[in-house]
Amino acid sequence: MRSAAIATLLLALPVMATAQDKGTEVKIGGLKATTPADWKKEKPSNLLRSYQFRLPEVKDLPGSEIAVFPESHPNPDKSFPKWKNSFIPPEGKMIDDIAKVSKWDVKGATVTVLDVSGTWKFKERPQDPASKEMLLDNYRVVWVIVAESDEATHIRLSGPATSVDAQIKGFETWIKSLK
Repeated sequence: MRSAAIATLLLALPVMATAQDKGTEVKIGGLKATTPADWKKEKPSNLLRSYQFRLPEVKDLPGSEIAVFPESHPNPDKSFPKWKNSFIPPEGKMIDDIAKVSKWDVKGATVTVLDVSGTWKFKERPQDPASKEMLLDNYRVVWVIVAESDEATHIRLSGPATSVDAQIKGFETWIKSLK
């Protein structure tokens, strides 16, 4: 009896590993997409996040993070200026010199992207004046607004620039796979 239970458990292990290797299905408004298998799902660090993922480390640097914020504002003109202001441009440059904006459509939504690299004035709780600001040098943050009619979801990929550089293609592919 005991060996039958162990055999059943052992047979189930490869199936469980395969299920984990498939990634996580993420719902963004009325759309959804499955993450790459190497994105580690984490418990969201605050109530404003519906999903949070840790991406693999690169060259002994911390892995990058993806945070998904539902029920956000759909207008980039309201969000992008404050996100740009969370970066310090290098001497002799303006913020628009280091910020790239792009836009594309996925089925049922418009995706607008702000990509900034440099020194990030990071605050765990950006709207809280008591939240301590940390200066993170050589960071890259990619903010995405997935807008469906009057509602939107904000997605942020952030981390050391080298870590984000290694993950950006997979991140963009994932966003473009939303259906």
